[in-house]
Amino acid sequence: MSVAVGYVASQEGRAALSAAIEEAALRRTALQIMGPVAGEGSAEADSDIRHAIAAAAAAGVEASLRPTEGTDAAEFMIDASYEEDVELIVIGVRRRSPVGKLFLGSTAQRVILEAGCPVTAVKADVGPRS
Repeated sequence: MSVAVGYVASQEGRAALSAAIEEAALRRTALQIMGPVAGEGSAEADSDIRHAIAAAAAAGVEASLRPTEGTDAAEFMIDASYEEDVELIVIGVRRRSPVGKLFLGSTAQRVILEAGCPVTAVKADVGPRS
């Protein structure tokens, strides 16, 4: 069994990676990072993925990269959610204004509504409200 995480180079993507590593460690299962191929994404993405794989290893989690280049990210994650070995999908979501909340975000909304397994939506830390 495994936990799969949809990653994009952003605060939300990094929050999703951290949450997915924690969840995989709790479940004592593997981690699949769905994101850009090393060297094909930005330097930030490459660094985030390298750090996530190292953090997963330190937590005793076997992590692997499932390249999503050239595919519809939502469709890729939805397809993965129906695979026998994927027990959870983790995605990052952005904070929205009241009107923006009406539209969660097309990728996140599609994954949450169409996935064949549970989905955990993670927000990035923004600090205390003022």
